[in-house]
This record gives sequence, C-alpha cells and structure tokens, in this order.
Amino acid sequence: VMIYLGVVEGDKVKKGQIMARLDDRDIVAQLDEAKSSLELYKAQSTEVENNYNREKELFSRGLSSQQSLDQAESGYKSLLANISMAEARIRAAEVSLENMIIRAPFDGTVLTKNAEVGEIVAPFGASSTSRAAVVTIADMTSLMIEADVSESNIDRIKTNQDCEIVLDAYPQKSYPGYVFKIVPTADRSKATVMVKVGFKEYDSRVLPEMSAKVSFLSQPIDEKTLSEEKFLVIPSSSVKEENGKTLAYKVENDIL
Repeated sequence: VMIYLGVVEGDKVKKGQIMARLDDRDIVAQLDEAKSSLELYKAQSTEVENNYNREKELFSRGLSSQQSLDQAESGYKSLLANISMAEARIRAAEVSLENMIIRAPFDGTVLTKNAEVGEIVAPFGASSTSRAAVVTIADMTSLMIEADVSESNIDRIKTNQDCEIVLDAYPQKSYPGYVFKIVPTADRSKATVMVKVGFKEYDSRVLPEMSAKVSFLSQPIDEKTLSEEKFLVIPSSSVKEENGKTLAYKVENDIL
C-alpha cells in the first residue's frame, strides 16, 4: 500500500530522488527480528567457542572422549551457521526495505500519476485491484519521433540522414532532426518500417505524445533556413499581368 507520494504532474525530478513510499511496517518487523537473532547468536558465540576449544584441548590430552569433542564442534558450527543465516536475513530485509522506496531512475519530468496514496502497488499489476506503476516520467532531453515509412521508400532512408520536423500543433515552426535508427522489422498490416528520428535542437513546446510530420532530406539541412520566417510561395502560373500590374487571385469563402 502506498503511504506517501511526493510528486505531481509536471514536477522535475533528479535521479535517486524519493518520489513515493510503500507501507514497510512488516519488513521493519522482520529486520528487527533478524537483528535480535543475530545479537543473541553473537552473545552465545564466546561461550560456545570457548567450550569447543576446551574440548579440543582435553581430547588432545586424552581427558575427553571423541563424542564430547564432536558435540562441541557440532554446536560451534551450528552457531556459526545461525549467525550467517541471521546476517543473510538482515541483508534480505534491508533490500526489501529499500524496495519500498520508489526513486527516480533518471533526471526527468513527471508526466502522469498512475496511483494515489492508499492504493495497492504491485509489480506488473499482480491483481486487478493493484497498480503496476506509481508515476510515469520522461527524459525531456532525449525525445524522439517514431515515423512509419513505406516499405517502398525505406531504401532511401539512411542513418544520420538530415530531417525536417514540423509539429502538428505548431505548423509554422520547423526543427532540425536526423535519422537515429531504422528498426529492422516491418509492420505487415501497414506495409511500413518504423524509423526513429532524433532532434538536433528543440524548445519547450516539444512534448511527449505530440503528433509531427517528418521530411527526410536528400541534402544536408541548412539550419539557418529553418529559423527564417516562413512566407507564402505560389507557382508562377498563378501570377497574372493586368493593366501593367502583377497580381494573383486568392480564394476566400469559395469566391475568387
């Protein structure tokens, strides 16, 4: 059960930062029990070891039987095994205790909260009533675009090839990109191959799950051109000469 959640959507987190805690009372009890057992065995160790050494000395002088020596040796080895077992239980409990703390695996931004305080959290959603994740975070410095390229055109795509990226939300802005990887598996239902495209540079408007269009360029990209203000281009056939003036007609509300 989650007992603490310290982040909300949009929060920036650092690697190792504590984002949430799960109820660890049962694990703390197991750890305390293992530590108590270890202390008890260590308290007995001096007496048991001295008894074993004494039996060895008596046996070497012919004053003790082999059975007494074997019993002393068995007790001593049993105590050492108990000490090792208690130490192993302590390490296991400490690992389990650390697993109750949910830390950020990398620097990133919280995108969504998948669980609330009081809900059960279990790896891989062990039951229909449990959550498999607490939060979803993304590394905003490593965003990429997944583009489906037709099988017939995939031979024209090369790794590190320059691209132009335009977000559907901001069609007036272009971003320089490059082909990061061509995934070597085709989607038979769409007859496409996935190509991962990375950004050479981008701003805060680029967010996960946004739709975008990618143009794969045959020549290296001129990044200065991308930063220039966009202007309208029309075919020369649309330009007319009337009364010594050059003009073009524009359609508005289906009227020329």
